[in-house]
Amino acid sequence: MSRTPDTVKLAAVQMHVTDQLEDNVARAEAHVRDAARQGAQVVLLPELFENLYFCQVEREDYFGLAHPIEGHPFIGRFQNLAQELGVVLPLSYFEAAGQAHYNSLVCIDADGSLLGNYRKTHIPDGPGYEEKYYFNPGDTGFKIWPTRYGRVGVGICWDQWYPETARVMMLQGADFLLYPTAIGSEPAEVETPNSHHMWQRAMVGHAVSNSTYVGAANRIGTERVGDLEQTYYGHTFVSDYTGEIVAELGEQEEGALVHDLHLAEAKKFRAGMGFFRDRRPELYGALLTTDGVTRRG
Repeated sequence: MSRTPDTVKLAAVQMHVTDQLEDNVARAEAHVRDAARQGAQVVLLPELFENLYFCQVEREDYFGLAHPIEGHPFIGRFQNLAQELGVVLPLSYFEAAGQAHYNSLVCIDADGSLLGNYRKTHIPDGPGYEEKYYFNPGDTGFKIWPTRYGRVGVGICWDQWYPETARVMMLQGADFLLYPTAIGSEPAEVETPNSHHMWQRAMVGHAVSNSTYVGAANRIGTERVGDLEQTYYGHTFVSDYTGEIVAELGEQEEGALVHDLHLAEAKKFRAGMGFFRDRRPELYGALLTTDGVTRRG
């Protein structure tokens, strides 16, 4: 891989989703092509864009939506698209692997090659977001991808709430961070606010604490699965390395949000802030426990 370019043009796609695979894949492809026409070099699609967000409910039938990487129904199509357009595509999908199922992502480089597979680390479980029923906890560890357009760090949705995810990817050398998501309204009985603001603030915090660009792609529209209905609130955005939201779509807009990432400027700023210089990892042992007690063997 050549050196990280000084500037990269990122596109984060916001789109609605139906229960028809071909419809969703064709729409996603059209958005990628539109982003490439606008000069995008890295294009982020939303989480699990291949179907409705089925995790609203627990139904055995939805396991049938999962596929292995080998012979996958659309990963190869996006590899060809990446090669044709010369763009990097971090691509979310529902993975079947033996008897296990994962909420996964492959990163496709600009030549169409697969750089590897990431399995979502943090799996939520709550009304309307019943992911633990479907997905095994990810076993790949956090990943960064050395692409034609820089070292890309990608978490998946619930991962975006964890500062540990962002910090590990930055320690591994990520030039910027991306998060494909599927998030919106909560069922009436849930006390969590139906607001995109907290969602954005969590990721903006990662941008500040790591002096890095952060981009998130969300879906839009109202989806009914079983007896439940959710409205996804959009607000796909890009934050710069100081935590300013520099580009954002609304709650109903569909399309590609395109913005320049000035990676050389971010790298210089990051070094000057000293966050990575002043870290004290030898004192962070409590982070390796679940109850805050550092245990010694």
